[in-house]
Amino acid sequence: MYDDDFGGWGYALMFAGMALFWGLLIVGIILLVRYMSHPFPAPPGGAPPLRSAEAVLAERFARGEIDEQEYRSRLTILRAGTTP
Repeated sequence: MYDDDFGGWGYALMFAGMALFWGLLIVGIILLVRYMSHPFPAPPGGAPPLRSAEAVLAERFARGEIDEQEYRSRLTILRAGTTP
């Protein structure tokens, strides 16, 4: 009476539908993993804190780039808030 067979096109459409389903599922999982593995960006306007001028001066003194007299002179100027 009725033919329960899908025929050639029925199997082809079923295969294409399953391939599309599994392909989209795999791509979705890959995109989710990539999204979750990246660090979230910093909020806008959240620039990294700058080091203070005194800290930079102390580092230069510690590295031997400037001597004690120059260090003390520049530190006095920094703390006074004036330029040389």
